[in-house]
Amino acid sequence: MLKLMYITNRPDIAQIAETAGVDRIFVDMEFIGKDERQKGLDTVKSRHTFLDIANIKQAVEMAEVLARINPIHDPLPDYPGSAVEIDRTIAAGADIIMLPYFKTPEEVRTFLKLVNGRARTMLLLETREAVEHVDEILSIPGIDEIHIGINDLSISYGKRFMFELLADGTVEQLCFKFRKKGIPFGFGGIASLGNGLLPSEYVIKEHYRLGSTCVILSRSFCDVMKIHHIGIINDTFLKGVRKIRELERECAPHSEYFQKNQRMVEQKVAEICADMAAGRLS
Repeated sequence: MLKLMYITNRPDIAQIAETAGVDRIFVDMEFIGKDERQKGLDTVKSRHTFLDIANIKQAVEMAEVLARINPIHDPLPDYPGSAVEIDRTIAAGADIIMLPYFKTPEEVRTFLKLVNGRARTMLLLETREAVEHVDEILSIPGIDEIHIGINDLSISYGKRFMFELLADGTVEQLCFKFRKKGIPFGFGGIASLGNGLLPSEYVIKEHYRLGSTCVILSRSFCDVMKIHHIGIINDTFLKGVRKIRELERECAPHSEYFQKNQRMVEQKVAEICADMAAGRLS
């Protein structure tokens, strides 16, 4: 089954998510350059801290703690450079460290050298430049996992809708390369079943068709900025994860089932893009 990941720095929410069956709690420290490239978009900008990693690590028992650091960078006036950031992330207890928004093989080599086997590594592939260098990047030893960041990658390609990259074969071509190298991978995020412009059930079936191993539960899966009652949050996670797992049990690997879903994804993405171009969707 897919490893489910959820972004939070709240220990109480992390425990609820873990109990419901979420496999990884995602602490998100990335902020450098993020506002500029995602200007005007309704995206998650968390600005979590090293202390958040430690607090989440202490709160969970079975779930892994994944920390997204910043892109490779020199020290800033009020924030350490990549070497110190990675040291402190590991010291705080991160099981997996994710490198976002890299463009070159050199950045990947620097990241892997700085981690130096002290935690598992995950690359967040979300730039056109990284795609152009992907074969060289995949030849670098020490990459444990890769996640395709469809939102930023779609921005990099000038797309209107992030799942265009799923419908046009871009994601599939990358997944083929990852499988060939034997590197576990995932892509994008999902809302609860039945929700999202492209409903999540279609996306989950594409994960199975392509051999993905993990996915992020998006903010809309359970938006704790809007839902304040802890009982409703708990119920949302329990029911939402259970429905995902029920759908996964349907996803036996037979080609006709996935080919039909692939055609539906292509059709629905085309409809969404047409509505966006006509101004019917923002």
